[in-house]
Amino acid sequence: MFRLKEESMTTQDGVAQPQSRWTHALTNQGISRVLLWGFIALMLFMVGDGIELSFLSTYLEERGFSGGQVAGLFSAYGIVVAVAAWLAGALAEAWGPRRVMLIGACLWIVLELAFLTLGVMQENYPVMIATYAIRAIGYPFFAYGFLVWVTMETPDAVMGKAVGWYWFFNAMGLGVISGYFVAVTVEPLGELATLWSSLVFVAVAALMIAVLVKSRAGARRVTRAETIEGLKRGIAIMKERPKVGIGGAVRLINTISYYSFAVFLNVYMVKTVGFSQSQWSSIWGTMLAANVAANLISGYASDRFGRINVIAWGGGAATAITVLGFYYLPQAVGANYVVIMALGIVYGLALGMYVPLSAVVPLLAPQHKAAAVAVLNLGAGLSNFGGPAVAALVGPLGVGPVVWILAALYIVGIFLTFLLREVGVEAPGHGPQVDPAPPVATRVISE
Repeated sequence: MFRLKEESMTTQDGVAQPQSRWTHALTNQGISRVLLWGFIALMLFMVGDGIELSFLSTYLEERGFSGGQVAGLFSAYGIVVAVAAWLAGALAEAWGPRRVMLIGACLWIVLELAFLTLGVMQENYPVMIATYAIRAIGYPFFAYGFLVWVTMETPDAVMGKAVGWYWFFNAMGLGVISGYFVAVTVEPLGELATLWSSLVFVAVAALMIAVLVKSRAGARRVTRAETIEGLKRGIAIMKERPKVGIGGAVRLINTISYYSFAVFLNVYMVKTVGFSQSQWSSIWGTMLAANVAANLISGYASDRFGRINVIAWGGGAATAITVLGFYYLPQAVGANYVVIMALGIVYGLALGMYVPLSAVVPLLAPQHKAAAVAVLNLGAGLSNFGGPAVAALVGPLGVGPVVWILAALYIVGIFLTFLLREVGVEAPGHGPQVDPAPPVATRVISE
C-alpha cells in the first residue's frame, strides 16, 4: 500500500482542503473531481439518445409511415429541443444543474416508454408525435444542464480544456459509440429491440448522476420566485451583457453548415459529383470522427494560443474555406475519394474549433454563468432550424450560391468573435488580464 502525496486546494468557500496528485492532475486538465463520473454519465446518456439516429426514419417508413409524417415527427422534436436548450441553462440558474439533469433523464425514460409502447408498437401517429416531441426536453436538460455544471465547477484558467472534454464525451456517445453499438446489434436483435436498449444507457446515466456525482453544500428547496427569476435572467442577461447575445449568434453560425449539409450535400455528392453512397457515407463518418478529436484538441489549443484566436481562425476562417471546398474542389478533381476525404477531415476539425466558445460565453457573465450558457444553448438550438432553412435555397438558387451564403455567415462570425474580446475570457497569458482576486462564491441551488 502507498499513499498519494497530498497537496492543498482552496474551495470556493475559501477553506483549504487536501488534494491528491490524481485530483490535482485531473483539475489541471479541466476535469473537476466532483464531476468526474458526470462526464461518463454524459457519454452514456448520449449513447442512449443517439442509438435511433441512424435508422429510426427508415424503420418508421418501413412500418408504413410516410416521409412527410416522419419529417413532421423530427420537426416537432427540433422545435422543442430549441426551446428546452435555453430552458436547461435558465432553470439551472434557479434549480441547480443536477436537478435539471435528473428531471431530463426521467422525462426521457418515461416518454421513450410511451413513444415505443403506445406510439410505435400501436402505430399511433398522434401519440408518437406528442411523446417524441415532449421527450425532446430530456436531451438538452441532461446534456446542457451538465455543461452549466462544468462551467460552474471549473477554474477559469482551464475552462477551455474543460469544455473540450465536455464536447469530447458528448460526441463520443452521440456519434461514435452509439453508431458502433447499432452496427453490432441492429441485425441480430432487430430495430425495435435496439430502440428498447437505449433505455438502459439513459437509466444508468441517471443513476450515476443521482448517486456518484454530488451536489454542492447548502442544498435547500427552491421557491417559485427563484424559479421565475432564473427564467427571467436567461433573457435579461442579453440586455445586461450584450456580448453574451453575440456569443449566442456565433454558436448559431458554428453548426449551421452541418445541419444544412445534412439536407443537401449527400444528394449533391452522390447524384452530381458521382460518389457511391458507401464512399460518401465513409467520408461523412470520418468527418464526424475528426470532429470528435477536434472537440478535445481545440480546448487545449485555446488555452495555449488564445480562445478567441482558435474560434475565429481555426473555426470561422477554416470552416468558411472548407465549405466552399465542398463545391469547388469536386469540380476540379471530380469524385476523388482521397482528396474529398481529406477535405472532410479538415472540415470536421474546423467545426470543433468552436468548442472554446463554451468557455468564453460563461466568462462574459461570471456571476450568472448558467444564464449565459442558456443563451449559448439557444444558439445551438436555433442552428437546427437555420441550417435546413438555408438548405431550402438550393432549389431556387443552386448549390454554388448556397455554399457562398454559408461561407459568408462564417466570415461574419469571425468579426463577431473578435467582439467577444474582454478582460477575463482568456486563459492566463493571452489577451487582457486582471490581477488575481479571491474567489467569489457562486450561489447554486441543488436538491
